[in-house]
Amino acid sequence: MKKYLLPLLFLLACEGKEVSPPSPVYPIPSSKQLAWHELEYYGFVHFNMNTFSDMEWGMGDESPSQFNPTELDTRQWAKVVKDAGMKGIIITAKHHDGFCLWPSAYTEHSVKNSPWRNGEGDLIKELAEACEEFGLKFGIYYSPWDRNHADYGKPEYITYMRNQLTELLTNYGEIFEVWFDGANGGDGYYGGANETRRVDKKSYYDWENTFALVRELQPNAVIFGDAGPDVRWVGNEHGFAYETTWSNLLRDSIYAGMPEYSDLYAPGQENGTHWVPAEADVSIRPGWYYHAYEDHKVKTLPQLLEIYYKSIGQNSALLINFPVDRRGLIHEKDAEQIIRLSKKIQEDFTDNLITKSKLTASNTRGSNFKIDHVADGNNETYWAAEDGIIQNEILIKLPQKTKINRFMAQEYYPLGQRIKSFTLEAKTENGWELIAEGTTIGVKRILRFADVETDEIKFKINDAKASPTLHNLGIYNAPKLLIEPILKRSKSGIVELSIPESNVDIYYTLDGSEPDEKSQKYVSSFEILEPTLLKAISFNPSNKTQSEVLTASLDIAKAKWEVVSSDSNAEQAIDEDPNTFWKSPNNEIIIDLGEAITIKGFSYLPPQNRYMSGVILKYSFLTSTDGKNWVEQETGEFSNIRNNPIEQSIPLRTPVNAQFIKLKSLLTSDNQSAAFGEVGVISID
Repeated sequence: MKKYLLPLLFLLACEGKEVSPPSPVYPIPSSKQLAWHELEYYGFVHFNMNTFSDMEWGMGDESPSQFNPTELDTRQWAKVVKDAGMKGIIITAKHHDGFCLWPSAYTEHSVKNSPWRNGEGDLIKELAEACEEFGLKFGIYYSPWDRNHADYGKPEYITYMRNQLTELLTNYGEIFEVWFDGANGGDGYYGGANETRRVDKKSYYDWENTFALVRELQPNAVIFGDAGPDVRWVGNEHGFAYETTWSNLLRDSIYAGMPEYSDLYAPGQENGTHWVPAEADVSIRPGWYYHAYEDHKVKTLPQLLEIYYKSIGQNSALLINFPVDRRGLIHEKDAEQIIRLSKKIQEDFTDNLITKSKLTASNTRGSNFKIDHVADGNNETYWAAEDGIIQNEILIKLPQKTKINRFMAQEYYPLGQRIKSFTLEAKTENGWELIAEGTTIGVKRILRFADVETDEIKFKINDAKASPTLHNLGIYNAPKLLIEPILKRSKSGIVELSIPESNVDIYYTLDGSEPDEKSQKYVSSFEILEPTLLKAISFNPSNKTQSEVLTASLDIAKAKWEVVSSDSNAEQAIDEDPNTFWKSPNNEIIIDLGEAITIKGFSYLPPQNRYMSGVILKYSFLTSTDGKNWVEQETGEFSNIRNNPIEQSIPLRTPVNAQFIKLKSLLTSDNQSAAFGEVGVISID
């Protein structure tokens, strides 16, 4: 008996022996980055002079007298953000137009010369105090570009910029993030010069010493920029990270405003030299600043949920923007939607089935790194494999067969990001079936898949940079989301409504009233030629639940429209298909509307293909009654269209009656021929 007992005792002793932790796989996060990672989800507030000039990028010539919010309440902002489960707020202290939300001693272009609070107000102070009251972190956005300041482009401006940063980082308490925009250089007021100024983006701002100033004044703050140095831009303004997202970055190869950044560097690199994790920024509306004409374009719950899963669920933090309105409040529709998102996230992740499961791993480093640590809720514990053991299999046995449709994994990222590929299998009546797979995990990875009924799951780590670690695992059965109908309208005015779910009905109204199951039931496509407000819902008859309301303000149909061109492809600019576009050899498009109508504005959709070319930056819009004699109605720029290539809606100062319209490009994004994805007119308020 002794010959069996002694080896058994030896094995038990080895199992219970504590071992040293794995060596870090560099790069690894700093202490300030670790604290930032814990936030995960926080709010952006774009509120500034642009709110009152109705622009995205002000020119810098606006008068401080325009800034006058009548009901400004930063406590309302903080409450909305807190109730939504967010952990902080970043405010646009100074945007590209140079107007300052605090009474800066270094410029007259600030709130001190506005009618708000009789020139005695300090919005940065008010928001900092509101954040402290509601237990939120407070962050500062500061635009390096200044279209107002006379010295922009000269060495003297850098002194000005650092003086203002010193004010912001000294007088308002603890700052968790300092956000530097990558847009810099171009047309501006510049103290009355009204000219174009370009700067060397690599060297002009002397970032090394500017960052050193931030470190000195706010040592616990992370610095955001295209290249970090602490947090990087995700590379788009949709709020999406990537299927493969590394927190590692080749930081020294990047500079702010780098044209090729989004394509080459935004997803991070496996061999990145520095830990610079991604932050996904997106606005809850199409624009970053408030525009009344976007009140019906607040992102829907399905859209917001998609953003959540493709940002936080793909190894990125999420920064959702609220365009505070002219009252100085987060609009009711914005607040309603973000709270709905919060409730849905809580619903999806209420019951973690992993806590009720039995876990085994094919390899474990030692008793202090056992697999049970992934379910203990302790931030300091984690599972780790032995050195050199890359491939691992974790078997999860649920207490009983149940439906699942979500899987969550987190690496123990203080020791670096390691996992390069993994698969997820479930045991069904057909045996083991692959239900999901992925590449990177990092801080957090969430997989969504079709419902699977099972009581056994295999999580297989197939490849990694070094022996893997896992801090947390989760298995969930998220309730179904009933989404609003999808609308398509042809050039001839034929409307189609659809829904991806089966056994779901669609109801709609055309008179502006709210639809319900007693409204008109959608059976087949129908025609809408005149301006109409369509509202529609999806309705599940089995449990009497309904989706959000689809609200579509349909303008006059384009059935009679023709592009005045010998190129047959020109019709792609008015075909109501966002996936087609036309490139004009003479940088303009002329459209015969078929009849004279009252035009109150126009719209321009840039091409929606991946490699956009010919996107119009500056435009001229003209009208004509006969197609020969033209009157210019508007000229301007499509601000921020490079980063946010959505439909641009431009109202006219005065409505005009015309049969012909001309949209002319004065400047494109790459100096190529102007491209028109879709052009429309606005004939309704």
